Amino acid sequence: MNDAAAPAEEASVTAAYRKFGRREWAGLRANTPLSLSSADIEGLRGLTERLSLEEVVDVFLPLSRLLNLHVAAARGLGLVQDTFLGQPAALPPYIIGIAGSVAVGKSTFARALQAILARWPDHPKVELVTTDGFLYPTRVLEERGLMQRKGFPESYDLRRMIAFLSAVKAGEPAVAAPVYSHLSYDIVPGKQQVIRRPDILIFEGLNVLQAAAGATLLASDFFDFSVYVDAEESAIADWYVQRFLLLQRTAFQQPGSYFHRYKDLPHEEAVAVAERIWREINLRNLRENILPTRERARLVLRKGPQHAVDEIWLRRM
Repeated sequence: MNDAAAPAEEASVTAAYRKFGRREWAGLRANTPLSLSSADIEGLRGLTERLSLEEVVDVFLPLSRLLNLHVAAARGLGLVQDTFLGQPAALPPYIIGIAGSVAVGKSTFARALQAILARWPDHPKVELVTTDGFLYPTRVLEERGLMQRKGFPESYDLRRMIAFLSAVKAGEPAVAAPVYSHLSYDIVPGKQQVIRRPDILIFEGLNVLQAAAGATLLASDFFDFSVYVDAEESAIADWYVQRFLLLQRTAFQQPGSYFHRYKDLPHEEAVAVAERIWREINLRNLRENILPTRERARLVLRKGPQHAVDEIWLRRM
């Protein structure tokens, strides 16, 4: 970004969003109850993310209240349209898209949000699906020379992803999504995650807000609400390296791990490998494809260097 473009871009972001500090946002919780125990929160933590009780109270509970209001409004509009059409009332799943960089904490955020939404008083059925399952299998990526661009838009079976979202939104009784293994770094043959008419679907992935060139339908066309989890590049890079080093001591030790070859690297070499992978693949993807979609989100959560949300941007209606 050049210096001349920066003020104009900042002004457009300011115009599009209302920005809240953490304390101000926390005050919007109103009377939304805390439905997760300390043990629940402990079980939702990621490898390096420090999800705390304070984070749940200050950030997730106000968001839960906001989403409760949005879901109620969407259902009301759906009933209005069904009445107009003279057809029986049908409530399609409310779909929430979650985007952001590798290692920024999307998965932990999605799991925590699922747990909180599922504990609303009417106990809705909340499903979570990640876009990893829609990556092409390793065999296909290798054939197309895309292994070094895994996670970039062209590495996903977008047609299958759109068909999945379309079927879920249409209320199909059972819709299957492929399953991805982070251990083998590949799609699991014959394994599927079957979604059966959830009240809410959380759809999480790197590029879910991507506006693919020439596409007639986008994944985001099916979203009722969207969240972008954000942080400074330097912080995300640190988190990526920390995660790599932790995985080296754990998952990489398993013979079935795709990254088993890194299990015995000395610390300095492991850091160098992690930094190279971040710089050559993940940082490029963030700058070229992921970050440009941030302003398409309804809500942006800005994290500080300690993985805690410091600022919230809510798009103006």
